[in-house]
Amino acid sequence: MAVMRSADVVELLGRVPVFSTLVQGDLERISQLAVPRHFEPGQVVFREGDSSDTCYIVRSGLTRAIREHGDGRVITLAMFEDERRSATVEATEPTDVVAVLGPDMRRLMVEHPEISTRLVIALGRRLRESNERLTRQSFQTVQSRVATILNELASHELAASEGHSGGDVLVTATQAELAQLAGSSRESASRFLAVLERAGVISQGRGRLTVHDLDALKQYVF
Repeated sequence: MAVMRSADVVELLGRVPVFSTLVQGDLERISQLAVPRHFEPGQVVFREGDSSDTCYIVRSGLTRAIREHGDGRVITLAMFEDERRSATVEATEPTDVVAVLGPDMRRLMVEHPEISTRLVIALGRRLRESNERLTRQSFQTVQSRVATILNELASHELAASEGHSGGDVLVTATQAELAQLAGSSRESASRFLAVLERAGVISQGRGRLTVHDLDALKQYVF
């Protein structure tokens, strides 16, 4: 992994939602704690049940989060809030991250309590957003849930490319992963993706798909 400039780390931290309420000085202090790490495809970043003592921010690459149910099913998760890791995260392609160790972060928060206050505000917002999304999903059809997840992934990719996508947005995800994120069966997700493909909204490839019309995709979200 190439050495990152402090300014680049600050910019990366500033794009993390949980740090959205922090000011420039806060981000600069946290950047001084950041440690670069690299993971190859298939390499585990952390495992379900591990102690949550490190925050990882992805600089480049792709990871997936998976959790084993008691009956052996694997479910992909979007976020974690337990004291112990509630899922395993592994790299699916060469991935560079910066890591902020828990003890370092806690020491910084003691030295600068205003950071703690700002983080509490951001976490409160994230919790409200999560509750609202769970409420919406409980009333959504499978098709709407799949469209919602696909829209979120495509919007994230578009933001990461700063809108320079040429109209098409590449999403690296399998049908099974989309189904897991949407809480549906792979068969149901596959049928709906075929509908989107016939409508020209997306095209599918091996382990990835391309969104051709993001606005049209959003029409399936309700």
